[in-house]
Amino acid sequence: MKIAVDDLSGPEIARFLDEHVQQMRSLTPLESKHALDLDGLRKPGITFWSVLDDGSLVGCGAIKRLDAGHAELKSMRARPTRQRSGIASRLLEHIVSEAQRMGFTRLSLETGDSLTAYSNHLARELSDMP
Repeated sequence: MKIAVDDLSGPEIARFLDEHVQQMRSLTPLESKHALDLDGLRKPGITFWSVLDDGSLVGCGAIKRLDAGHAELKSMRARPTRQRSGIASRLLEHIVSEAQRMGFTRLSLETGDSLTAYSNHLARELSDMP
């Protein structure tokens, strides 16, 4: 499995993110939808990673810079057929490590239902941040 920064220029990631946004819109009230679309993820201050397994896109995630020491976790998704296979955990560990390397001392998590599953893991990871 490979986790790499993605410039969001490929058609596969565009389709993957469109599925993500559509799913979030179907599951959450519009006022609670926090998922960014492709244009939103291309804005300055956002770092986006794709997860590839044997060349196939299986997950993604991003952080959005809020200020010099604070970032927010965005757009975590594992391909539905690959959920519960450790992709999200590995990606979250990678993002937390990269956030630390980038100098962030605080990493926030939106509390929408779609991300609640990551909160315990994120809390453990953040407790190790300096």
